[in-house]
Amino acid sequence: MNAATNPLHVALALAAAGVPVLPLRRGKVPFANCRSCKDGACGGRPVMKAAGPCRCPAPCHAWAAATTDPHVLASPVWAPVWREAVAVAYHPGGAGLTVVDLDSAAAVAWAREALPATRTVLTTRGEHWIYWGAMASSNAVRPGVDIKSLTQYARWLGPGTGRMVDLSAAVRALLVKEETTPAPGEVVSSVPERATWDRSVATGCRHNERYVRTGLERGLALVRARTESGAGSQAFGVARFLAGQHARCPGPCGLTALGEEITAAAVSVGVPEPYARRAVANGLEAAVERAA
Repeated sequence: MNAATNPLHVALALAAAGVPVLPLRRGKVPFANCRSCKDGACGGRPVMKAAGPCRCPAPCHAWAAATTDPHVLASPVWAPVWREAVAVAYHPGGAGLTVVDLDSAAAVAWAREALPATRTVLTTRGEHWIYWGAMASSNAVRPGVDIKSLTQYARWLGPGTGRMVDLSAAVRALLVKEETTPAPGEVVSSVPERATWDRSVATGCRHNERYVRTGLERGLALVRARTESGAGSQAFGVARFLAGQHARCPGPCGLTALGEEITAAAVSVGVPEPYARRAVANGLEAAVERAA
């Protein structure tokens, strides 16, 4: 094993670049907690979501043990672990990064259509897309897609290729939890007052009114059809698509009015108004990002 593949040497190089790292054992998972930390007896690391008093010098608590301190990494306490390590992981959130883990060919194909291109690292089954900026972590945000950032680790598989870009609204929107089915007899939110799109609010639009209204009505129908679940996500997609149609217009195009109509459609099938507005705003922003 040479310096380029020795886990400790890789870890020290990453740490020097400001990336918090930790060792992975066979099976490519973190090492188990020591006796003092087993079953949460220590209270957990101070950096974890449930902050605790643990000051254990061993690499316990998975991602929370990641460090950039070379003295810790090369310490006698960590030495036995490195002798058994088969790979290196890093804490994306600790480095100010977010990894979108695409675990299948279908997930990769979806990302190429839905997310801004960024630095890409090939994995065994798919790709890691890496963005500047940290956010909450979550698994299975959609089929084959995990978000690894503040409270997860990612396996180091090399620097990847491509230019890294800032974390986008399209990625952040993947974590928003919607509630589209109100409890029996309970009103989640009333349909908001809304502006309607017409030429008076779109004096710089290159499209005629019939074209815009036809596209809008089709989009609203898609949102209203999601009576059980998914209306918020559909509203995001409709907003992004419609805004994208106006990327080459001199403007103004009345996108705010279009957004109000999409929001109202989502609320009408049970999406809480704050979530609906956030999803639509993120969709409009994502269209601008893709056009830039």
